[in-house]
Amino acid sequence: MDQDRLCDLFEGVAPVTFRRMFGGHGIYRDGMIFAVVLRDQLMLKGDAEVAADYEAAGMERWHYVGKRHGKTVAMPYWTAPESALDDPDEMTVWARKAIEAARRSGKV
Repeated sequence: MDQDRLCDLFEGVAPVTFRRMFGGHGIYRDGMIFAVVLRDQLMLKGDAEVAADYEAAGMERWHYVGKRHGKTVAMPYWTAPESALDDPDEMTVWARKAIEAARRSGKV
């Protein structure tokens, strides 16, 4: 997913910036990361407050198995809804939820 496409997709919450990370990109607004692209998959930041909305939309939480302990680790990112990947208006709704989750986390 290239940055021009992402800028178009997130035009409703512009301006956004990008930083390389994890072999992908972090997507930021006001210095806060609210989305990531890993292995060409867009994921949005979430928390307990938006988890039910995300799950109801069919979004799946990102999990990975840790190398050191072999335990499954849940990350605070969910896959973006397929229907929003081609619809900037719909993505704006989800991006605002992700930005609010990023604000609540207090992490930059």
